[in-house]
Amino acid sequence: MINIEQNDQTFDIYYDAEKAGFMEYNLKEGILEIIHTEVFEEFGGKGLGKELVKTAVEFAKKNNLKIIPLCPYSKRMIEKTPEFRELLA
Repeated sequence: MINIEQNDQTFDIYYDAEKAGFMEYNLKEGILEIIHTEVFEEFGGKGLGKELVKTAVEFAKKNNLKIIPLCPYSKRMIEKTPEFRELLA
């Protein structure tokens, strides 16, 4: 089971109640900057990084924010997913 919690400047992802990774972000003037996305090695290959990016995109949509993906992983995921690209700043 996957659970994602939003904190002050992170989305933390849990897999079977164990923390499996996180995404760091900044909010400023209508922009969600994705700084870093990390899934811990033992949880690799489960699609958790994509779940973090999807959560950030949903958060941006809900709050009328544009996204600047500074993190290479999130940038690749957003650029290759048409419905995510519309939120790029």
